[in-house]
Amino acid sequence: MIAPFLVLIGILVSFGYVVSADAETIKQTMDGAVDLTIEYPDSVIAGRDFTITVFVQNNGWEDKQAVSFGVDSQSPSIVAKNQTVFIERLSKSGSFGGTLEFSTAPESELGTLYLNGLYSHILLSNNETPQPEFSKNIAIPILVKATPEIQLNTITPSSIFPNAEFPFDIEIISKDAALKDVSVRIVEPPGIVIRGQTSYTYSVLEKNTPIFIRTQLVTSPEEITSEHKIPFEVVASYTDDSGEQKTTSKTVSLLLRPRTFMEFTTDGGLWFGGFFLAPYVSIGTIVGIPAGALFSLMIRRLQKRKKSRKKK
Repeated sequence: MIAPFLVLIGILVSFGYVVSADAETIKQTMDGAVDLTIEYPDSVIAGRDFTITVFVQNNGWEDKQAVSFGVDSQSPSIVAKNQTVFIERLSKSGSFGGTLEFSTAPESELGTLYLNGLYSHILLSNNETPQPEFSKNIAIPILVKATPEIQLNTITPSSIFPNAEFPFDIEIISKDAALKDVSVRIVEPPGIVIRGQTSYTYSVLEKNTPIFIRTQLVTSPEEITSEHKIPFEVVASYTDDSGEQKTTSKTVSLLLRPRTFMEFTTDGGLWFGGFFLAPYVSIGTIVGIPAGALFSLMIRRLQKRKKSRKKK
């Protein structure tokens, strides 16, 4: 009896979809129009168990007999708990599948290890006469890692300047396992203020499900005369799937430079010389500033000329 989840896998695979975002997929068409789909993890942590899912779809016009798929490990780092899925006869348009279970040694060899998959079947000509056995070897790569990998990604502006606000966004993602008791802390340099909170906590970070943190940093109003880099540190602490507490960090350097004569801020504001226009100020007002300044200058010059004529 075919399990419901295997039927669903077959439907998705037949339309070209990859079933899981956490897995890799090998799909090959065998002799007699048999489609074989192998789904295996994109990475495995040493000392953990993992599974490989196999799905066979007979798209040919003839039945197949003694359909088998087995996996053999050439490395002592990976041990198979059950190595083969088998069905005595697979009718045309029929399908079947199964799950193979494996374990990795705590002191496993790290890096990419290969499992040897062997597929075979006997085609029944006219659904009666057995033909010579067909078989094919398939290499299955398994990436073994020492510990779960966690990534800290930051999205920041290319440079910042005094007396303004800028976005500082963080993405945290676990590539290999679900993590618990996750905390993220932002350590800002002197002269920089993080608007709002600087630390965040999460009960669970699911595998390959990123968490986004959006913050705003506020620079000091004190003007500077030369550019230089300032460091920000992002620190993440968590408990991995084995219950061990770990910490990782990332340092990001931003270029702090003097403000130019005209600067647009990220929230839509405008610095014009020493004047700041809030985002809600109209374009007409912005355009009117230089025009108004020139008009005022012309009036002052005319007034000075009149005064000089009266003195004569």
